[in-house]
Amino acid sequence: MSEQTPAAPPAVVTEASGTHAENRSALRRFLGGSVGRNLGLVIALLLVVLVGAITAGDRFTNFENFVTIVRFASIIGVISIGMTFVITAGGIDLSVGSVMGLASVVASLAAVQAAATSSSWLLMVLVAVAVGAGAGLVNGIVIAYGRVVPFMATLAMLVGARGLAELISNKQTQIVNVNGFLQFFRGDLLGIPWLIWIFVIVAALGWFLLARTTFGRRTVAIGGNFEAARLAGLKVKRHTVALYVLSGLAAGIAAVMILGRTTAGTSTHGQLYELDAIAAVVVGGTLLIGGRGTIVGTVFGVLIFSTLTNVFTQNNLSTSVQAVAKGVIIVIAVLLQQRFAARGVRSSS
Repeated sequence: MSEQTPAAPPAVVTEASGTHAENRSALRRFLGGSVGRNLGLVIALLLVVLVGAITAGDRFTNFENFVTIVRFASIIGVISIGMTFVITAGGIDLSVGSVMGLASVVASLAAVQAAATSSSWLLMVLVAVAVGAGAGLVNGIVIAYGRVVPFMATLAMLVGARGLAELISNKQTQIVNVNGFLQFFRGDLLGIPWLIWIFVIVAALGWFLLARTTFGRRTVAIGGNFEAARLAGLKVKRHTVALYVLSGLAAGIAAVMILGRTTAGTSTHGQLYELDAIAAVVVGGTLLIGGRGTIVGTVFGVLIFSTLTNVFTQNNLSTSVQAVAKGVIIVIAVLLQQRFAARGVRSSS
């Protein structure tokens, strides 16, 4: 009797199926990684631009309109950069809009403007940034050392900062009269307004800090597992304070930008900006539960909302429709986050 040899085809099928499985796994890793998520945001932004080009034509596609879109996004974009760090660490900052309004009021006080006129307009910048950083410091100390939940601590600052801004300004709009300050923000570099350049610089610095430094890695570690980070020797409380100071600093820079754009300081500046910032950060791919953050995604999130608003404006659609569309986008983004988070848990277990 002759020996029977095993058939070769099953082995070939097994090898082929294994190759397909590896390819599917590689594709899932790519789509689930930062490059895949950012690619999805790019596609979403291009789709919004396509809708604008179809519905509004030349009114939307001209260069001046694109500059307007980015300039509109720049102020909320700077606030969103600071918010990204806080949310990545598992926190939240509801006070950034009110802090921005307070900083704009203090920086435009008559005494501050008089001092800036006699010395340098940069004094107004320093005052606004100092007010923002100071408010962030208070938030950080209350949260880290007072052990108050971030939601409640920053909600208290939201109310308190807005009220303080109203008291200081007596609910009056304060006009900026410092010539150097006004001339700077009326100018541009290479045809691009300074508001946009400030946004680009802050975004670049934020990306470097989060993605390429120990500070950024510690931020991600704290958001991923607070207790494990503490047991690993990280100074979690000190780092938490630094994060909220950073968020307040971004609000102070945004206050300078709104002063440059509107030439006025008022307690109403920044209303609901905290919600827009959180929405941009979440849509950009930063996890609300912490442990993952992306500055690039946040920038795309801000641009998507800014472009969407411009499309609605060009087509004379009501703000109510804009609000509904924004709400739908936020819900979809959160649902996708939950799906990716659940998939990450399954893959790690």
